[in-house]
Amino acid sequence: VSNDGVNIYIYTLLPSLCSRGLMGNLLKVLACAELEHGPIVFLDFEHAQPTEAETAVWNQVSAVLEEAHGILAELQSYNGAGQEIREAIQNPGDLALQEKAWNAVCPLVAKLKRFYEFSLRLENALRSLLEALTSPPYAPMQHLEREQALAKQFAEILHFTLSFDELKMTNPAIQNDFSYYRRTISRNRLNNQQLEAENEVNNEMANRMSLFYAEATPMLKTLSNATTKFVSENKTLPIEDTTDCLSTMACVCRVMLETPEYRCRFTNTDTMLFCMRVMVGVIILYDHVHPVGAFAKTSKIDMKGCIKVLKEQPSNSVEGLLNALRYTTRHLNDDSTSKQIRALLQ
Repeated sequence: VSNDGVNIYIYTLLPSLCSRGLMGNLLKVLACAELEHGPIVFLDFEHAQPTEAETAVWNQVSAVLEEAHGILAELQSYNGAGQEIREAIQNPGDLALQEKAWNAVCPLVAKLKRFYEFSLRLENALRSLLEALTSPPYAPMQHLEREQALAKQFAEILHFTLSFDELKMTNPAIQNDFSYYRRTISRNRLNNQQLEAENEVNNEMANRMSLFYAEATPMLKTLSNATTKFVSENKTLPIEDTTDCLSTMACVCRVMLETPEYRCRFTNTDTMLFCMRVMVGVIILYDHVHPVGAFAKTSKIDMKGCIKVLKEQPSNSVEGLLNALRYTTRHLNDDSTSKQIRALLQ
């Protein structure tokens, strides 16, 4: 595929495939028209190993990512204390039921605290990756070629983030449990009683956790804020260095999803979902960082193509991703957003 006479070839493999050994060959992905002139880029997510220059950042991020699978497993098995809470509320004078509900909620709140604290570590990991993938003297395209192991980790963070948020959005027990915990703490404080659980989740921590879980997509909001903060604090770094990195990754994912000859090679449904999550994640980060966002005509991301490829998938697998585009982007409702794009997200 020629982009004004420049042939760009992008090779990529999804980390989920690598870990499962489901595909041995690199997928050849022809680059998109919205990519600017650039060199040949090979993003080998299957065999990427950190170079000596990448090792320090890679080790830091790897330590965080090692926890990600366990966090998702815990969230997936989170059943809540709904029954105990209902019984306690319906029988306010029954001290045994009050204690039963409290004992059911406390370990769950401790788990929610671990999730929140993990988001802070994930934020620091993202910042380290952004620093490495956008630092002078290399252009964003050169960074993606030179630091493939870090690019892989960046994609894995986005995959985790969207996975976490989809699970959270479909589990109302999380906010119900935490609300009950806070009400109980407040009630006991009025009665000059302090419960042992307050030592682990004090009022200040509870306030921060409340803001986190009030978000529809809390992990993605955390990363969006971190990316925006990264750009604002690095005033000597051109914004384009960050946004070009994001738009390139969005393009790679979209082409893989919409091109039958590549899509048909996927042997596991997780591959498609991984690609969609990473694509949506980088779109939202781009929209929060770029002055005019991802939806404007001047955007380097083909939003119509990205939304179209999402809507071609079964609705139960993409509704959470579409909601993330609807409710966590910054510029969707700007005047510069075309009616067509808005209609696609209705």
